[in-house]
Amino acid sequence: MVQKSTLLVFLFLIVCCTTLLAQVDSPTNQYTFKKGDYNGIGKWYMGREIAYVMGYQGIGWLERPEREKEEETSKLLKNMNIQPSDVIADIGAGSGYHVFKMAPLAKNGKVYAVDIQQEMINAIKANRNYTEQGNVETVLGSEKSVNLPENTLDKVLMVDVYHEFSFPYEMLLSIKKALKPNGKLFLIEYRGEDNTVPIKRLHKMTEKQAVKELKASGFKLEKNLDNLPWQHCMIFVKG
Repeated sequence: MVQKSTLLVFLFLIVCCTTLLAQVDSPTNQYTFKKGDYNGIGKWYMGREIAYVMGYQGIGWLERPEREKEEETSKLLKNMNIQPSDVIADIGAGSGYHVFKMAPLAKNGKVYAVDIQQEMINAIKANRNYTEQGNVETVLGSEKSVNLPENTLDKVLMVDVYHEFSFPYEMLLSIKKALKPNGKLFLIEYRGEDNTVPIKRLHKMTEKQAVKELKASGFKLEKNLDNLPWQHCMIFVKG
C-alpha cells in the first residue's frame, strides 16, 4: 500500500513538472506587462510592446487621398500576384481600402474582410462596392481568432495591423489554420529600421522582430520585397 502511494506521488510530480516546463516554453507565456510607451498597451510579446488599436474614428486616415502616393498600394497588389480564383483574407480590413481593390482581381474567388470592430464592418457594408462587386464577405473577428474556415485561404493580407494584435501568437495560429498548405501571408509593416519613416515607433516593425514572432507560430519568411516606399512587404509561408 505504501509502495502504491509512493508511486502515485511520483507520477503526480512528473505530471506537474512536465506541465510547468510546457508553460515556461509556451510562447503565450511570454506575454509580460509593464509600463512602456505612451502609444502602447503595457503588454509585451517577445520583447516588443503591443500598440493600441486604431479605432474606427481613424477611417478618414485610412481613406486619405494621398495614401496611394505614400504607400504605393497598386505596387503592393502586384506583389501579391492575385489570381482570379484566389480566396483572400484582409485581416484588420478597416474600412475596406485594400478589400475593394483586391476584389475585382479575385473576381471568381472571394475576399474576406475581417475586423474586430463592428463599426469597421458597418463601413464596409455601407460602401457601394460591397454589393456591386459581390465577392466580398465581412467577418467579425475576435482578439484571438480570425473566425475563418480551416484550410480555405490562398492569401492573407495584413497591412499595418499586426503590431496592434493583443494576442499575436493566438491570432497567427488562427491564420495558419485558415491558410491552405501552400498559402501565403503578406505582412505589411512600416519599417522599424528606418527612422525617416514618419510613423510612431510602436506602429513600426523591424524584419528581425517580425521573423522572430512569426517563427514562434510556425511561419517562415519566404522573401521581403523592398519595393514599397515606407513599408516592409514580408511574405511568409507555413514553416
